[in-house]
Amino acid sequence: MTQPLLIGRPTDEALSEDLLSVVWKPRSRLWWAAFALTGAGTALLAITITYTVTTGIGVWGNNIPVGWAFGIINFVFWVGIGHAGTFISAILLLLEQRWRTSINRFAEAMTLFAVIQAGLYPLLHLGRPWFAYWLVPYPSTLAVWPQFKSALPWDAAAIFTYFTVSLVFWYLGLIPDFASLRDRAPDRGRRIVYGILSLGWRGSARAFRHYRILYGLLAGLATPLVVSVHSIVSSDFATALVPGWHSTIFPPFFVAGAIFSGFAMVLTLLIPARRIFHLGSVVTQRHIDNLSKLALVTAWIVIYAYIIEFFAAWYSASEFEIYQFFVARPAGPNAAVFWAQMFCNVLVPQLLWSSRVRRNMVLLWIISILVNVGMWAERFVIIVMSLQREFIPSGWHAYRPTWVDISMFAGTISFFLLLFLIFLRLFPFIPVAEVKELNHELGKEEH
Repeated sequence: MTQPLLIGRPTDEALSEDLLSVVWKPRSRLWWAAFALTGAGTALLAITITYTVTTGIGVWGNNIPVGWAFGIINFVFWVGIGHAGTFISAILLLLEQRWRTSINRFAEAMTLFAVIQAGLYPLLHLGRPWFAYWLVPYPSTLAVWPQFKSALPWDAAAIFTYFTVSLVFWYLGLIPDFASLRDRAPDRGRRIVYGILSLGWRGSARAFRHYRILYGLLAGLATPLVVSVHSIVSSDFATALVPGWHSTIFPPFFVAGAIFSGFAMVLTLLIPARRIFHLGSVVTQRHIDNLSKLALVTAWIVIYAYIIEFFAAWYSASEFEIYQFFVARPAGPNAAVFWAQMFCNVLVPQLLWSSRVRRNMVLLWIISILVNVGMWAERFVIIVMSLQREFIPSGWHAYRPTWVDISMFAGTISFFLLLFLIFLRLFPFIPVAEVKELNHELGKEEH
């Protein structure tokens, strides 16, 4: 039996009251505790960034030959987290999948906050962040600064474009709900703020017609970005000759892995919010089920890429590639990270075949966290473990992160969650206008 997208048939008034009231309700002790904890973590991030900039990136664990480590691992990880938001919002909108309605804004916000974390690392990895404009592929008469043959300047262009389009797409979807908040605000100050944000929205048929056209155009613009952004990020590695990097499978492999980790993060954030804010009637088991199934599909794409990687290394007959995949990663330094990747990304997602697991919110939440751990481990394996064991044994060196590396990563997690907590309190995180529209459509189908 098909599970419902909405439970019950609430009126428009009831939906507005339930979904907009979270903005007015007093903040709970749980929210304040989480806010204080993530705020402390964000302060730690600010301290480690200040220490890194004033002292130099020698405080990180990077060495020779591991010149890329946590800075790029976490960059790729956070960019990947941001992919599910655009996928759910843009691609599913173009495919007319109505189940996206209750979760798209949640995912869009996750995209923005994840890309903010990702953007920090390339700036810091420069060592001299005041020269950040060197990353931008602008015309240079002397051909001194931007290297157009490098993937790195195009990383900066892709990430900035991705963030800009995602921000506009997210804000456009909020406009009708800002108008609802404007009309229901309990005090004059909030009415003014939400009135400005709503851009004079009145909900006329003409306004809705233009709104739908623009929303569809932005979805069409954002869709290729899902593929292009992480394909460009993968070129940082695929264009190099390092054993374990030089592979044409990297672009689709990175895109699939990014969407996989993004879906896992949506589940990680959505399941607690659904429980705390009592959203079971609008974020139903069908939404959770579909997210879980898509995570399973992308998990198998990632597993297939793993198999191809090992096969390609064996088939190449290159002693460097064979050593990298069959010796260095399973049995070399930091081999525990490799086995954590295999456990979390290969074995754990297979639990999602069971409908009982998909209905068990606690177990599903734990699975989503393990998947994110596994995807971070995958980036560690690709970047660090490939560099640890290159061509010349005399140049081999194991990598160990410092307290600055670990603290900065923990700080970005805290900053990400802090932004999310603020979003949950200041904005309607369920798209009220779209849920109302879906409610009317379902009502017509029943009659």
